[in-house]
Amino acid sequence: MNQDRAANPSTFVIAEAGVNHNGSLDLAKRLIDVAVEAGADAVKFQTFKTEELVTEATDQADYQTRNTGVRESQYAMLKRLELSESDHDQLWAHCQQQNIEFMSTAFDSSSIEFLHQLGMKRWKIPSGELLSVPYLRQIARLNQPTILSTGMSRLAEVEYAVQTLFQAGLVKNHLTILHATSAYPTPFSEVNLRAMPTLAKRFDVAVGLSDHSQGIEVPIAAVAMGAQVIEKHFTLDKNLPGPDHKASLEPAALKDMVQSIRHIEQALGSGEKVPTRQETATRDVARKRIVAIKPIAIGETLTEANVTLKRARNGCFADQWDRVLGQVATRAYQANEAIDL
Repeated sequence: MNQDRAANPSTFVIAEAGVNHNGSLDLAKRLIDVAVEAGADAVKFQTFKTEELVTEATDQADYQTRNTGVRESQYAMLKRLELSESDHDQLWAHCQQQNIEFMSTAFDSSSIEFLHQLGMKRWKIPSGELLSVPYLRQIARLNQPTILSTGMSRLAEVEYAVQTLFQAGLVKNHLTILHATSAYPTPFSEVNLRAMPTLAKRFDVAVGLSDHSQGIEVPIAAVAMGAQVIEKHFTLDKNLPGPDHKASLEPAALKDMVQSIRHIEQALGSGEKVPTRQETATRDVARKRIVAIKPIAIGETLTEANVTLKRARNGCFADQWDRVLGQVATRAYQANEAIDL
């Protein structure tokens, strides 16, 4: 994980606005406000020059047609969703005012250069660019914190991308790898969360999840499994027109997700098996102690006939049972009085 996150064990939560602004600067600013209200660490958009990203004849992905209800070329769809450089300047300033990190996924070389000049310090490589060698090298040469999504890939392909990044100058502790399933939305049966620890073991870097499933259960589970970065699409309204709204969280659900992640972080604890502060007080009244069944005289031998285990205010705890049996009472005890040898 990058050095600034290594000092802070909390999960880095990216609220993925993506293209859910529908080409509207006002909508994009409102999405930033929602991410801030939810408590996300960063809000992320998408930066591209449509002409450099896709040919005019390229078809939409099936999910894009299904989610928009319109069959058109990717070019026509993306052109409507493209943010200008001026839009980026205003969104950057709005994030600065709101004290949330601005991020955007660049999809082409000129967009990488533009975002670098804008001042972006953390990079997100989308699953579709996993094997784009010149693209990977351009980002790697910046040698800044880099997050690599791995949807649609085999382990060998991830290996290829990781080696390409390292050979081009990215240092290992700047890389985080996200498991992802590129289906929008992703059926629970295709999430495969166990691939995340597989990536951690294979590459010995921080891992996380770019989640496209419905609801908030999967990213919460991912945090419990060790995710250091969570990325999740969100929208102002799932019923808005556009390719990604239906696979996105609405504002209240985004806030619930972030709060739940913070709760899980606290619940994970240190891993050391010791009583907590609150347990220490409970232990004194919940654990049984050795008490007299009936009056015991001085000099009488303590046996199972005259002592038993009960909850009591003081006296020997039950783990002293074998030590106490067979000893001689050094004073008299009343029935139900704790044995304090």
